[in-house]
Order: sequence, then C-alpha cells, then structure tokens
Amino acid sequence: MDELLTVGQVAQTFGVTVRTLHHYDEIGLLSPSERSHAGYRLYTAEDLERLATIVTYRRLDLPLDEVAALLRGDGSTLEHLRRQRDAVLHRVEELHGLVDAIDRAMEREMNEQPATHEELKEIFGDGFTDEYRAEAQERWGETDAWKQSARRTKGYTKADWERIRAEGDAVNAAFVAALEAGHPATSTEAMDAAEAHRVQIDTWFYDCSHDFQKGLADMYVADPRFTKTYEDLAPGLAAYVRDAIHANADRHA
Repeated sequence: MDELLTVGQVAQTFGVTVRTLHHYDEIGLLSPSERSHAGYRLYTAEDLERLATIVTYRRLDLPLDEVAALLRGDGSTLEHLRRQRDAVLHRVEELHGLVDAIDRAMEREMNEQPATHEELKEIFGDGFTDEYRAEAQERWGETDAWKQSARRTKGYTKADWERIRAEGDAVNAAFVAALEAGHPATSTEAMDAAEAHRVQIDTWFYDCSHDFQKGLADMYVADPRFTKTYEDLAPGLAAYVRDAIHANADRHA
C-alpha cells in the first residue's frame, strides 16, 4: 500500500505551504482522498501526482482557473504530461523572445552612448591623436565652426563615427578615382566628389558654405600634415582636391 501523507508532511516534503494546500482544497483543485482513523485528511500517491501537475502549471504562471480547466480535461497521465510540455515550450519561446528584446534594448542603450576616446582611436587609427586635437582646438576653438562642431559631435556614438569614417573614405575614393582616370579637377566627376566632401562636413560637423570649403581646401595644400594625408592616398591628390573644391564653388556661384 502506498504511503499516505498528512497536510503537514506534504508541505514539508514538497515545499508547498500548508496555507496553499488548504486553499487548493477549498477551491476543489486538490483534496486529500483518504482519512486516518483519527480523522486527519491524507494524500495518496495519485493526489501527489496531481499536486505535481498543479505546481508545474503554477510555475508557468497559469492562473488557478486555467489550471483547474486543464485538470478537468479528459486524458491519461501521459496526455497531461504532454500538455504540460507544450505549455513549458510555449513559455520558453516567450522567455527567449523576452531575452532577445532585452538584448536589443541593451544594444540600443550601448549604441546611444557617446563614443569613447579609445573607440575613436580604434576607428580613425593614427589619424586621431590627442596632440592634433589639442592643436586644432587652440587654433580654431573660438570660431563658430569649432563650437558648432563640438556641440554636434558631443553625443555621437561609435556607430555615428563609423558612418562618418565610411562616408569620408567614399569621398576620398571618388577623388582618387577621378584623378587616376585622368579627369581634370574641373570635371563633373571631380566637382561631384568635392560637393560630397562639403555636404558631409555640413551634415555632421558645421555649416560649410562653398567659400568656407575653399578655405579648407587651401589648408590641405598649405599644411604638410593635411597634404600628407591626401598624398598617401595618391600622389598629387592634395592639390587635385583643392582645385576640384575651388571649381565646384565656382560652379555653384
């Protein structure tokens, strides 16, 4: 004969409170099937199987009325187990979906953080140095363009800077392609690259008129460090970029 357990013994053995067991009894969800000679209500092995099923469903956060409906359903113990398995798998899918949503939220939160100094060095390599930035601030820090650029770029994320780098590389590639194809600086190809150069600055950093861009272009040739940046891409490119920018400005005059 299977061992019969009192309410207290079931509570102690299976980690369910006596209060919970009494509540299940009151609502007709689980009632002890036997009584002792002294009148104590006792749980049978079948009762405990039903309790295990109830606990499983409750761990899935199913309301008690839904649990009762599932238990009222016809079927063998195996069919009950299958229903439990289906319910668990459905919950697993929900939890996976929740984890994915949290991951996306974390990614958005991380991407919305301004890029760190280390991330900028990673993106721009040797072209991003403390010395150059300090000198640039000393030379242009009081200008409206510098202040506007500082306001805009303050909150740029790593993804923003990666996009800026990619757009800049595309502009430089267009200049190189026009130069190597033998197109003069006054050609449509070269001037279109110059206009893309201006638009990128205007979009990401500060208001860049064609006249302002001409001043930048002159600096590309006058400052050896800027010149080297272009000459490393293609010999003669610095002067070619300057001439293309001047030609594009004249085109838009």
